[in-house]
Amino acid sequence: MDDVRLSGYPLSYLSRDLTSGLVVFLVALPLCLGIALASGAPLFSGLLAGVIGGLVVGSISGSSTSVSGPAAGLTAIVLAQIAALGSFEAFLLAVLIGGLLQIGLGIVRAGSLSAFFPSSVIKGLLAAIGVILILKQIPHVLGHDTDPEGEMSFTQPDKQNTFSEILTVFEGDIHFGAAVVGISSIALLLIWGRIKLLKNSVIPGQLVVVLLGVAMYLLFQRLGGPWAIEQSHLVQIPVAESAKDLTSFLKFPDFSQWANPAVYLAGATIAIVASLETLLNLEAVDKIDPENRNSPASRELVAQGVGNMVAGLIGGLPVTSVIVRGSVNVNAGAKTKVSCIFHGVLILISVVFLPIYLNMIPLAALAAILLVTGFKLASPTLFRQMWQEGRYQFAPFLITLLSIVFTDLLTGILIGLGVSVLFILNSSLRQPIRRIVETHVGGDILHIELANQVSFLNRAALDQLFNSAARDTHMLIDASDTDYIDPDILSLIQDFRNKIGPARGVTVSLRGFRKKYQLNDEMQFADYSTRELKDRATAEQVLEILREGNHRFQTGNRLSRDLGRQVFATAEEQNPLAVVLSCIDSRVPAELVLDLGIGDVLSVRVAGNVIGNKSLGSIEYGVIVAGVKLVLVLGHTRCGAVTSTVQLMCDHNDTMQATGCSHLDSIVHEVEYSVDTDACQLFSQRPAVERERFIDEVARQNVLRSVHEIVARSEAIRKLVDEGSVMVVGAFYDVKTGKMEFFTEQKAEASPQA
Repeated sequence: MDDVRLSGYPLSYLSRDLTSGLVVFLVALPLCLGIALASGAPLFSGLLAGVIGGLVVGSISGSSTSVSGPAAGLTAIVLAQIAALGSFEAFLLAVLIGGLLQIGLGIVRAGSLSAFFPSSVIKGLLAAIGVILILKQIPHVLGHDTDPEGEMSFTQPDKQNTFSEILTVFEGDIHFGAAVVGISSIALLLIWGRIKLLKNSVIPGQLVVVLLGVAMYLLFQRLGGPWAIEQSHLVQIPVAESAKDLTSFLKFPDFSQWANPAVYLAGATIAIVASLETLLNLEAVDKIDPENRNSPASRELVAQGVGNMVAGLIGGLPVTSVIVRGSVNVNAGAKTKVSCIFHGVLILISVVFLPIYLNMIPLAALAAILLVTGFKLASPTLFRQMWQEGRYQFAPFLITLLSIVFTDLLTGILIGLGVSVLFILNSSLRQPIRRIVETHVGGDILHIELANQVSFLNRAALDQLFNSAARDTHMLIDASDTDYIDPDILSLIQDFRNKIGPARGVTVSLRGFRKKYQLNDEMQFADYSTRELKDRATAEQVLEILREGNHRFQTGNRLSRDLGRQVFATAEEQNPLAVVLSCIDSRVPAELVLDLGIGDVLSVRVAGNVIGNKSLGSIEYGVIVAGVKLVLVLGHTRCGAVTSTVQLMCDHNDTMQATGCSHLDSIVHEVEYSVDTDACQLFSQRPAVERERFIDEVARQNVLRSVHEIVARSEAIRKLVDEGSVMVVGAFYDVKTGKMEFFTEQKAEASPQA
């Protein structure tokens, strides 16, 4: 079945898409009616918008999960524009114009702006919708239906607000029959989601809830009294007695208003607001899509534009992508946009053929579906995740959430975007650049690495950094990763390099500036090891360079190097500062963990960083012939060579027989000197943590022994060490943290204790 396709559509998806479309349809019905009522528009216009959102927009859209329809975020605009233009028909002309403008926005690929929406605002939107669904549906679940379903503003048309409405309910305005339906529906949905057999069944829990709600409605009608559920607590689809009555529900735009400037202003307002809501909701639905698909934003604007043109022509409310419907669609298990199209088909069928039967559905049952959806959107996990991401993510998230809850969808989103921009600007002003100090033989180098985009907003911070540079500072301004630099910033850099810096005793070097900026690379210091620097360096200075290099590596502040320049500069001659004897372990490349460049060190690698004739000969060459000032023996935790040696010794196994390696014995023999044979007897009985600790201690002692053996076996190196011109030191690298411990003081040899 998985391989059967119909025009590219996998038929295995059909059952999921149809059931998801059915669930969205059930939720969309009262939302369409409620938003039309809150907007001051005919009820039928809301249903038409639902049909258009499913059939027209769904067919053109490239999103697999987004569902469009009349949007709560537009209710205030629709209400105001109908009043301003004087009639619903004139407003339809504005909707038609707005749709045309949206198509234009899609053609010029304005949808790419969605990439700039901060994720904190998107997640704040999701959480806010979840909170609003919970708060707004509590009254409906308990049978208090004075506020239209789908109305999401804090201040409501019934003169209440979100919280006072809930208080009104608990002060005594609870309908017993509707409340039983609502509470039973919530319980059923929670049970359905927890039992694996029910959760994975073809029949969605939301459909069962609706059927149960209808059955309870019929039962309570027989019981009568306080249990009977009146029409005000049910879905209320307009009922047409004939085809003529049905066509009379359609409204058409008043083209006589084509010369009215207010119509075009209203159209532009609808286009801008509907496009903004669509792009935000599209991003939000993509965030909760379990398959992590990416919806084409510009194509969505075209789809919405076509949908709004059709809505304007036949009397529908303006449509946008709606996060409530999209989230219900995702939670119901939708696979493709077939679910969205099917929900539009169902709305059309219900309006034409089934209004009487659908008007038996209690609003409390549908409110229960929305309330449970709200809990999924505003989950504690989301709040915990945003908190862990730090204040620069959590603050815009929380402010967006609270702004939407306490105002309305559009106002809250704009506030959230504004706050995010302020946080971005603040971060940019504080850290427009990456600042690293490199310990260098010729004096410390202040590296200033410019960001990808350097705007005029960064001028104050960069000027402050220039002013704080001390006399005799070597400064390297690196624009290797920069695509754009504001002219004001370029002027500031040129002035500092040519006038201000030299006057203050600051030497300025440039690297990586694009040709159009007319700032050529100019290095006032050697960014690689030269003969002059090597001759000037002492062993202590070289050790400090290595120590600082590992600190940069471990803290994530590695220098940006022009390796191409270093290749060219060292092609004729190498002047390394140190010899590093390290293990062959792939996790410990010396040049990387010490943050070094090409030509800085001679690297000798052998398993277990042990001393043999060949490795000692290489080290002697580096010290005597190449003239390095420092020999570093670099060991590390979790060393494979040391682990194998300990296991072979403790198990009394032969190296060749145990490993199949005929040349490994010479390495094992060198490491064995660092193992306490008495402690080895208890090795296999120790817990895993203690065995790892024991092996690391052997590796540490092996480093110290190699340091000792270099000096002991090489008379030439020993002589230079005694003179104080060369140092031989050990270091121990932690493969878990990247941190390196340097053994600057010679320690007496000791074996690990049992």
